[in-house]
Amino acid sequence: MGKNKLARWTELNSFPNVIQPSINDVVESGPAQPDERFPSGIIRVRDHPVKGKWRTGIFKNNNPVVLELGCGKGEYTTGLASRFPDKNYIGVDIKGARMWRGAKASNDQKLTNAAFLRTRIEFINSFFAEDEVDEIWITFPDPHPGTRNANKRLTSPWYLNSYRELLKDRGMIHLKTDNTELHNYTKKVVVSNSLETLLITDDLYSEKISDDILSIRTHYEQLFLKSGLKIKYISFHLEKDKTIL
Repeated sequence: MGKNKLARWTELNSFPNVIQPSINDVVESGPAQPDERFPSGIIRVRDHPVKGKWRTGIFKNNNPVVLELGCGKGEYTTGLASRFPDKNYIGVDIKGARMWRGAKASNDQKLTNAAFLRTRIEFINSFFAEDEVDEIWITFPDPHPGTRNANKRLTSPWYLNSYRELLKDRGMIHLKTDNTELHNYTKKVVVSNSLETLLITDDLYSEKISDDILSIRTHYEQLFLKSGLKIKYISFHLEKDKTIL
């Protein structure tokens, strides 16, 4: 591990707006039984103490909670938090060295409505209680190309059903991606389950959309655009009582 990465790890541990649980905090001891519903095969999970306490214990307010799953450098989390101080934003990712940028930026800017959680996204329900989350952003996730890995995509039925547990009824999901396969896959899931959509586009920046939320561009998004790739976007509601198939 390089010196810069070690320094970032050390500083990340000092940030008050970062939660970094160990694997033992959410995975129970003892043998885990394989379960095809769980992408990693690990099903012996338990709740973290922060579950159900994000508003009261972390943000100290009753504002809506918005997640950015696979937040990378946290550009969307910090960008949204600075634009919308009346909402709480939480970036979730397993890569701490990347997350350091967003955590540092939000601390430097004194964004009290931005926090970061370093964990694998398949453990997300260990950290958020039912109806604790109002909205979810998925920004440029790993597309997991090919049919064999479809269940690992963050918009697969398994993941969407896990989001239903922590989202309020009709909570909104946003997906931004440069990947055509992932975008088309997500559209198919949405259409086949008759989910209510707000916006679907194969070329976000060719649309005349005056929405500050969609104007935030991450580092990787800028690279994609420079290389000529089109940014795809889809947003839709999840209903609490509708199982996604």
